[in-house]
Formats: sequence, structure tokens, C-alpha cells
Amino acid sequence: MQSAHGVFTSFLQSDIPYPEKALRTIAVYALILVLLRIVGKRQLAQLSTFDLVVMLLLANVVQNAVIGPDDSVLGAAFGAAVLLAVNTVVVRAAARYEWLGRLLEGTPTTLARDGHWLTPVIRRCGLRRADLDAAVRHQGGDDVTETTEVTLEPGGTLVVQLAEPEQSADKADIAALRAAIATLERKLDALASGPS
Repeated sequence: MQSAHGVFTSFLQSDIPYPEKALRTIAVYALILVLLRIVGKRQLAQLSTFDLVVMLLLANVVQNAVIGPDDSVLGAAFGAAVLLAVNTVVVRAAARYEWLGRLLEGTPTTLARDGHWLTPVIRRCGLRRADLDAAVRHQGGDDVTETTEVTLEPGGTLVVQLAEPEQSADKADIAALRAAIATLERKLDALASGPS
């Protein structure tokens, strides 16, 4: 049986040198970034249970490549810190340099235009119409015929632009309607109280 000191030491002592752990983390980060870019936006959108399963398994598959045989808390904390630092640098660089953002994330893909699905594009993206119809309903439309455009953004978000008559009224619309009604009421009162 290990002593308390031995347990504490193995808990904090990394089995892999820290420079190697940093290189492993950066390499796996870059590999996953490239693979997700190749596979496409569908994986990021997580539109189905299948995609969620793939993401969870992917995290498990690459875990050993990042940490190797190291199961120390200090080693895990170092790996997590390197991963977060690399991600912060990449995200800020992509935000600063538009060309890098397009290279890493891609550009929006139009899935529907003027109330009609673009079936070849949807097939190429590997999306299901049922999921897209649900996204349109979730964003306030009844079906694709009420949209002017539906796009899949680089991060996997579906953006639905409803046609003008199908858009929900906001507070400004309601305030303008109330003002118009008040004006009409004043005019009607003036007509009713005027000379016969």
C-alpha cells in the first residue's frame, strides 16, 4: 500500500515531460481543427444524435494522444492550460485576420433561397430536410416558403431570414401601431364633435 506521500507525489508528478505534453496538445488541436474543417459544418451544427455521439467519441479517442500515459492532476491541468491558450490565440488571430477566419472556419452556405430548399447543396452538406424544417419552425416560420434565405454559418448555426410579412412584430412595431390608432381616435373624436 502506498503512503500518503507516495499517493500525493503520483497525483502531481507527470509521466511525460511538459514540452512534449505541450507539443502533443497543439498537434492534436491542429489535427481536430483540420478534420472538422474537412468534414464540414454539419458536425458542428449537432443537428442529430449521431453527431453528438461522434463528438463525444472523438474527445475520448484523442484523449490519450494529448495526455499519453500521464494521469496526474498537474499533467491534466497543464494540458488543459495549453489547449485553452492555443485556442485563445487561434480564435483571436481568426478574428483579427479575416482571411484566416475564412480559411479555418469557411464561409456561410446558403441552403434555401426565396422560399425553396436548394436540394443539391443540402445533400452535399449531408443534412436532413426534417432537421432543417424543424430549424425554420424554431426560428418563427411555418415552413421554408416563408423564408427569403436559410444559411448554415461556419460555426454550424442555422440562420433563417423570414420574408417581411412572416416576421414577428417587435415592440417598436406595436408602439407605431398604438400611435397610429391614437391618431385615428383623435380624428374620429374631432369629426364626431364637429358641426353637423
